[in-house]
Amino acid sequence: MTGKILISACLMGQPVRYNGSTRPLLHEAVARWKAEGRLVVFCPELAGGFSVPRPAAEIAGARDGNAVLDGVARVVERSGRDVSDGFVEGARRALEIAEANGCRHALLIDGSPSCGSGFLYDGSFSGRRHAGEGVTAALLRRHGIAVFSDLEVDRLAEALSADDALSE
Repeated sequence: MTGKILISACLMGQPVRYNGSTRPLLHEAVARWKAEGRLVVFCPELAGGFSVPRPAAEIAGARDGNAVLDGVARVVERSGRDVSDGFVEGARRALEIAEANGCRHALLIDGSPSCGSGFLYDGSFSGRRHAGEGVTAALLRRHGIAVFSDLEVDRLAEALSADDALSE
């Protein structure tokens, strides 16, 4: 068995989403990884100083987390308030936790301006989506951590099996 997996706290049933809800991920593989002690549960938005509940936030201008990290896009609340610094700080702390725990993989909730890895909301607060990744997902990938969405558990399981076979 190789490495641990950084996982979004909301996927583990913790009420940390912006509106205080959860998105528990009920999957046999996740239950097995939990029993094996492989999961490192973390919420980058809480680590970035946000509370629960908090105003919804999106990356403005249909941009993504890479643009935020590069300083050319902002994460904003519906009011227009720029909350980019908190999202970048949460991503930085997620990376620190992942590296400190030997996480080579992350399982993050899609759609989030922090954790999204396949799609994001476009910044108009209208429910429109576009392909892209959030600030945390982008920073983790920049540092060689493989990021999977909550819809890709089977792909993650395959990747872990391949890694486990190589380490034997």
